[in-house]
Amino acid sequence: MNLKIACVAPAACILGEGPVWDEQGGFVWWVDIKGPALHRYRPAGGEVRCWDLPEPVGAAALRTRGGLLLALQRGFAFFEPETGQLERLYDPEPQSPQNRLNDGKCDALGRFWVGSMHDPVQVPSGHLYRLDPDLDLERFDMGFMVTNGPAWSGDGRTFYFTDTAGRRIYAFDFDMAAGRLGARRLFVEVPRAEGLPDGQCVDAEDHVWTAHWNGGRVTRYRPDGTVERVVRLPAPLVTSCCFGGEDLSTLYVTTARVGLEPAAIEAAPLSGGLFAVTGLGVRGRPSPRFAG
Repeated sequence: MNLKIACVAPAACILGEGPVWDEQGGFVWWVDIKGPALHRYRPAGGEVRCWDLPEPVGAAALRTRGGLLLALQRGFAFFEPETGQLERLYDPEPQSPQNRLNDGKCDALGRFWVGSMHDPVQVPSGHLYRLDPDLDLERFDMGFMVTNGPAWSGDGRTFYFTDTAGRRIYAFDFDMAAGRLGARRLFVEVPRAEGLPDGQCVDAEDHVWTAHWNGGRVTRYRPDGTVERVVRLPAPLVTSCCFGGEDLSTLYVTTARVGLEPAAIEAAPLSGGLFAVTGLGVRGRPSPRFAG
């Protein structure tokens, strides 16, 4: 294994998150929640573009019809990067002004799953939502302070969801056809010394790759929850990851610099950048698109 780690986009994001591989365009998209901004990196040529957004953005998903679906602080919206047009849909939590939408991904059937969180990070008021292609919405009560990391096993029968503040990743039985959660079990409890579990993805071998906030690492967990390997990054606040590239063998990792003292930034100046990890000997799965 010839492991290589490179900062391919030193974007200095305040809170970089949610990388998504666009196999049609050959891009990596990700968000800066607190920027707030949407970023795009093209591995072929190294081009980086950025779009400013009007409010904090938790996640972005590609659409089959073109453009993106955004999870903004105050609800869902469609966004057309080429024109800058933002079409707001609706806010799932108008009764919770201190909550915002956070991490989200599409499942294999093109439905968007996103968690909400308490932005002051004081109250366990975060829940899980499923936005269907016809824009119907269903809520699944969780009671987490910070929700993160929706991801699925290859057969679609296991759903992974993270209680970041509780340092726990849960695995749910999952009915893909119905879009329903079943029994919940503890998948991993992250030791305090290893930081907090954040965003994650599942590779082609059904291993879970989890980013560690304040842990400076990404951990690959076997399907039974044991640690298969650890990849350390030159940034303490590692937030999420996805596989991309022509053969889906590059792990793209987002990082943040929010709250870091000047000395910490001096010690890790690439904090907030997008990293590419190659030589892992592992491939991932494509990033599904929102079907609406």
